[in-house]
Amino acid sequence: MTMTIAVIGAGLMGSGIAQVSAAAGHQVVLRDVSDAATARGLAGITASYEKFVGKGKMTRDEADAALARIATTTDLAAVSSADLVVEAVFEDLEVKQGLFRELDKLARDGAVLCTNTSALPVTQIAAVTERPEAVVGTHFFSPVPLMALCELVRGYKTSDETLATARAFAESVGKTCIVVNRDVAGFVTTRLIAALANEAVRLLDNGVATAEDIDTACRLGFGHAMGPLATLDLTGVDIMRNATRNIYNEAHTDQFAVPELLNRMVAAGDLGRKSGRGFYEYG
Repeated sequence: MTMTIAVIGAGLMGSGIAQVSAAAGHQVVLRDVSDAATARGLAGITASYEKFVGKGKMTRDEADAALARIATTTDLAAVSSADLVVEAVFEDLEVKQGLFRELDKLARDGAVLCTNTSALPVTQIAAVTERPEAVVGTHFFSPVPLMALCELVRGYKTSDETLATARAFAESVGKTCIVVNRDVAGFVTTRLIAALANEAVRLLDNGVATAEDIDTACRLGFGHAMGPLATLDLTGVDIMRNATRNIYNEAHTDQFAVPELLNRMVAAGDLGRKSGRGFYEYG
């Protein structure tokens, strides 16, 4: 079943969600606050499709057809035509609540409203709407076209029907889903990686081992595809720092206290791959 999907936020996450949605045959509206932002998002999608064509993972006709299914806009009212809306804006509770107040007014009756949050409680986002039963967390992973997991998160009032629709959408774009039945901050995946990454950062900061050896230990000792420090660089040191801080503010347990090194790196602009330097250097 194909749907009309509105994606709010044309950054890395939002454009990735739009990309896989269009490739799966859905009609997509990609919205951001400026034409420049939507143009950057569409350019990133186009470049990614080109890479897939070059590697034989898509045909030229498939890539062209997928691009034709994506429309861009700066008008939030465009969500009125969507069956499912995915919010992928900055990881800040007040920002997301403000957006969901607007989505509640603009989205059609029966539309599913998804928040792509990695740590914020879905219940608090849903509570500002008149339809909390229609709000669900859809935590995609970056880079969206390559990562296979989607973490579905129930808010306190998320209905079974809403969860089922979100699952059908996520599976239609090639994702395997897990369900989080209680939206504690950080859910399952972010809590696990935050605890591991925080300890890895502390080991590095205390001079116990190098970044390379810490990551090698996790890859070869535990079978992880990527070590925790390389994962922080890929995700964004600032994004992981903020997510960890959100978890700590709710849980108040030591394993989620943000290591001082993370704060220093964010202040210095060493944010990982996107800045060219994090725990590793990137050309």
